[in-house]
Amino acid sequence: MGSVRYDVSLFTEHDIYLFKEGNHFQLYDKLGAHVMSVGDTRGTYFAVWAPNANRVSVVGEFNAWVPETHPLKSREDASGIWEGFVSGVSQGALYKYHIVSNYNDYKVDKGDPYAYLWELSPKTATVVWELGYEWNDAEWMQNRYKRNGLDSPFAIYELHLGSWRRVPEEGNRFLTYREMAHYLADYMKEMGFTHIELLPIMEHPFYGSWGYQTTGYFAPSSRFGTPQDFMYFVDHLHQNGIAIILDWVPSHFPNDEHGLVYFDGTHVYEHEDPRKGFHPDWKSAIFNYGRNEVKNFLISSALFWLGKYHIDGLRVDAVASMLYLDYARTGGDWIPNEYGGNENIEAVRFIRRFNEAVYENYPDVQTIAEESTAWPMVSRPAYVGGLGFGMKWNMGWMHDTLDYFSNDPVFRKYHHNQLTFSIWYAFSENFVLPLSHDEVVHGKGALSGKMPGDEWQRYANLRLLFGYMYGHPGKKLLFMGDEFGQWKEWNHEESLEWHVLEYPSHHGLQRWVKDLNHFYRAEPALYELDFNNQGFAWIDSSDWEGSVISYTRRGKSTDDIILVVCNLTPVPRQNYRVGVPRGGFWREVLNSDARIYWGGNWGNSGGVEAAPVPAHGQYHSLSLILPPLSVVFFKSEGK
Repeated sequence: MGSVRYDVSLFTEHDIYLFKEGNHFQLYDKLGAHVMSVGDTRGTYFAVWAPNANRVSVVGEFNAWVPETHPLKSREDASGIWEGFVSGVSQGALYKYHIVSNYNDYKVDKGDPYAYLWELSPKTATVVWELGYEWNDAEWMQNRYKRNGLDSPFAIYELHLGSWRRVPEEGNRFLTYREMAHYLADYMKEMGFTHIELLPIMEHPFYGSWGYQTTGYFAPSSRFGTPQDFMYFVDHLHQNGIAIILDWVPSHFPNDEHGLVYFDGTHVYEHEDPRKGFHPDWKSAIFNYGRNEVKNFLISSALFWLGKYHIDGLRVDAVASMLYLDYARTGGDWIPNEYGGNENIEAVRFIRRFNEAVYENYPDVQTIAEESTAWPMVSRPAYVGGLGFGMKWNMGWMHDTLDYFSNDPVFRKYHHNQLTFSIWYAFSENFVLPLSHDEVVHGKGALSGKMPGDEWQRYANLRLLFGYMYGHPGKKLLFMGDEFGQWKEWNHEESLEWHVLEYPSHHGLQRWVKDLNHFYRAEPALYELDFNNQGFAWIDSSDWEGSVISYTRRGKSTDDIILVVCNLTPVPRQNYRVGVPRGGFWREVLNSDARIYWGGNWGNSGGVEAAPVPAHGQYHSLSLILPPLSVVFFKSEGK
């Protein structure tokens, strides 16, 4: 194998200046392994940040993993970057960095933090790879802002690639990225979802972590194919009108020896003090957000997926664990900030800089925070004191709603405020309403199992839950399998229970979600003003005795009005009067009790003419039939 040349570098003086300053967010084009030609010689340029190393060399199949063969050279600018060009090394070569530390005689072989591809787990080498691909989604990218704005419909389908579908005839193997692209695009179009959200596909050594223990921050998991295969996946979904959000995990990383932890014999990516650098719940390392090189690494990762892979949004995991120094800690196991508080000021600054960089470079994408506390202004711009996210998961709505629906309907009147309270804060953030993977794992059971009653009542409750959710202000998110009422708790080692669609209860629920999605997307009143209180008005939130709520949604056009009425008991109600803001005919456009959804087929014969009978502070009202455990949508056709 060829020798190492040290007169080749991808770094300019300006690159090093930005790197040291903490403002170099395209490091994936500089650090890592890059196939290139130097004169007539073809080979690979390697560069790695290891500031406290005494020696660094590239080892791989090409040199029989012998450290002395291809040493790298430390730059003379105190950047801590080691680099060198190795002739003859091409795409597909396995490699690691052999690092000898300045401290404690520590020696280790590390995977490349900036690698584009990792060896198939449980093997741990990184792979020299190029990212060439001919994209065919120019029309999508040009018009993405229309699909991805805060006033656009978001019906998000959250899924885990390894367990959405499998191939049982071939040893229960995973679908590849390319196979998944076609199955998923067809299903999303049929079901009417606008976005998919993938649990982390960044490379992770332990499959059972679902991707949340990331080692390869620049590499899609090789379990499902190559980087180009994942590009094809994104490309195909874009061509079919589906946006893609990725889960991204800047909150912690695993302690696997080949990964980021103790990288050069010192704690360069994580805090040295375990009170700041070790996560007690997840037994993982916590990034040092105050270090410029770490900020470069993480923000470069975020921009990498948005740029190189045309990703449409990032859902940032476990933001609360980043914001609080005492998160999951007790007593004196944490270090207060410089003002004596529990806020992680370095993390706050990092998050704001991350969001600024994302929206500066890609203004037509969205960042979404999974933030489980009442931290203020999570989805407000950094320049007004916010964290800068585009949206935030509404965890309070999720917990209150599921708790309410788990009650036997006889007792729901005593918990009425759990259903209505969310409107008090619904416009304080740009909320996503999530019914996520977290609610169907770790012994919590399937969503269908949380509903009370016999089989008919459980699925009527699920249809009611989803209808209430789609009428409520906020973007929508359902985890895979919820849309057809999977029986079993989600298991990442198995495919979803697609066979249950043979049963009318499951098929009816799936049809309901499909019709909900298509109706939601067709009605601006249900999404245009999700984050503005002018888009919502209670008709009646006080009928706790009957467990009935009614409200209207409006879009930017004041002519657009949708009325939503929920009957949260199994008692059908006839001649139930609901005030409405205008006269004329109100067409019944969706009814969760329809026979096609496995309902009892109670309804209002297509609609009701408003009568000049005052009710609920309105001059007109409707006399309605409210089916048991149902949600009914009406659209105004008069003025």
